[in-house]
Amino acid sequence: MAYTIPSLRLFNPSVSSFAFSTTKFTVTLQAASFSNRTSRLTSNSMSQPAATDSSTLSTPNDAPSPSENADVVVQYVVLRRDLIDSWPLGSVVTQGCHASVSAVWSNKDDPITIDYCSPDKIDSMHKVTLEVKGEPQIKNLSEKLTSGGIIHKLWIEQPENIPTCLATKPYPKSIVSSYFKKLKLCK
Repeated sequence: MAYTIPSLRLFNPSVSSFAFSTTKFTVTLQAASFSNRTSRLTSNSMSQPAATDSSTLSTPNDAPSPSENADVVVQYVVLRRDLIDSWPLGSVVTQGCHASVSAVWSNKDDPITIDYCSPDKIDSMHKVTLEVKGEPQIKNLSEKLTSGGIIHKLWIEQPENIPTCLATKPYPKSIVSSYFKKLKLCK
């Protein structure tokens, strides 16, 4: 489908004054075909696609074997308990979201991150959300991760300059779990 925009005023900065020009151009839109895809919008689960016929339903025999699932890729998110107890819950959750997205986006070209975010795995991501007591503990954890070569994002809320949480890039669990063994699940 092609659509011609009749006239559009374009701004052209000039040294001495502001100049505008009128331009016509054509935009071509192509609709993607989704006829062979099952809609994920009808799913009753937030993490699993909808099954529309018996050929797409999983059975116990379809479950991955222990060797296939042995080293799951996981992203760790660590929040501060003192902030959970004193800030609105939504604000603390937002901090964790900031750190998580930043860690993934900053490592978007990493093969493990690409696999973690791939279309066939996007609905089955694994995250572990943990907590530390406060600012000294989150800074200490960040230093340990840095010295161990574990890529992560320590989120510093601005303009307050407060380290609120951290998130690792996605890693195989066997590589990073030892750094988090002493931490509690965030509840």
